Amino acid sequence: MVFAMSIRPLNILIAEDGQSQREMLRDFLIKEGHTVAEAENGDQAVQRVLHGHFDLLLLDYKMPGMDGMQVLKEVKRINPEIDVVIITAYGTIETAVEAMKAGAIDYINKPIEFEELLLLVARVSERRTLLRENEILRQELKEKGVTADKIIYRSPKMRDLINMAGRVARSRATVLLQGESGSGKELFARLIHNLSPRSGKSIIAVNCGALPESLLESELFGHEKGAFTGATMKRIGRFEEADGGTIFLDEIGELSLPVQVKLLRFLQEREFQRLGGNQTIRSDVRIISATNHDLKSRVRDGLFREDLFYRLNVVAMTVPPLRERKEDIPLLLEHFMMRFAAANGKNITGISSEARDLLLKYDYPGNVRELENIIERAVVISRGPVIMMEDLPFGQGLIYPPSSQKKGEGLLHGSLEYLERKLILEAMGKAGEQQTKAADILGISERMLRYKLKKYGLKG
Repeated sequence: MVFAMSIRPLNILIAEDGQSQREMLRDFLIKEGHTVAEAENGDQAVQRVLHGHFDLLLLDYKMPGMDGMQVLKEVKRINPEIDVVIITAYGTIETAVEAMKAGAIDYINKPIEFEELLLLVARVSERRTLLRENEILRQELKEKGVTADKIIYRSPKMRDLINMAGRVARSRATVLLQGESGSGKELFARLIHNLSPRSGKSIIAVNCGALPESLLESELFGHEKGAFTGATMKRIGRFEEADGGTIFLDEIGELSLPVQVKLLRFLQEREFQRLGGNQTIRSDVRIISATNHDLKSRVRDGLFREDLFYRLNVVAMTVPPLRERKEDIPLLLEHFMMRFAAANGKNITGISSEARDLLLKYDYPGNVRELENIIERAVVISRGPVIMMEDLPFGQGLIYPPSSQKKGEGLLHGSLEYLERKLILEAMGKAGEQQTKAADILGISERMLRYKLKKYGLKG
């Protein structure tokens, strides 16, 4: 039985030389609400793409004239944004890998299983819907005076946080950004500054955990000549430099108690003295701080001043970890893929379905920064236009399967295909090798099971 899916209608081109097969696919997809055009050979398919707009091309691998691979390469040259699924009765792993390296997002074997086809169509629809909704949301925020060009998102949590940043920006209040390392706290600090009346002045970032106490005080407040050994000239501190603008204090929880005292005095009086000096200097600076620590617990432990905590915590904003906003991952994948492809002069057009599924399942303890690093590495080492499983560092000691899986859910072992194959083998064993029973155990049709058995080279 074909299951119903709520997906945005697509413009689909079917390139298939078999009339009955082409018409069967056409009728089925039209019934599902899509707009469908047909091509009976490769040359006709290329011409239709050249003169029309299509979201998806279902492309037969074997056709008279131009074969599927030639058509695929030409179509991607004309329109790199079109998604292509290869249809083949000659399905081998080599064929699939070759097609995906040339730009196809996936392949499907004949006889076509409609459930499998719907999954592929749904994936294309979801990707295009995400991109469209994100663009619409950006435009709405821009019309309201809120811009977040460097923050890639779709999730309601991030949308609400960006709207809050727009409201907070117009005030003078100090802001405390909380969240795990790599979640994007500095991006929000810069967003708040750019939306504020101070946007014409600088925002200066200081990592409080990167400098020892002796240097950090000088970094923040400056020093006079001779203030300490090696101070051969006067130095302007960051608070003085940021006058009229914003200072972003990252890892604020790492401040030593003596520096906390001086920061508290500045927040109270809006003035300070350089290290080794006695001149009082005033500076109009807005403070945005960030931490990946629980500052309340540090207050309880006597490591952070309570009065400073409340001064910094006038407006608290928590940036959610990536595992709590997985709706954002597809857009981040596309963004990083295009960015690093351009930076490295590579023609990367997509990510294979297996690689994408694994990236969507991963929990990212390093958050967006980790995802960024994974995609940069994959783009650099990829040998073709599509990022494949072997381009990801899973199973190579760099990143690991999701940590959030509960007992009984099984492990990815580096590949979702491994899990699927394992489940099929278990079901076949329980069913005494009877496909009908095994299909019932798995909750799929017997035809789908046959397709999976063939795909994984398993004997029924």
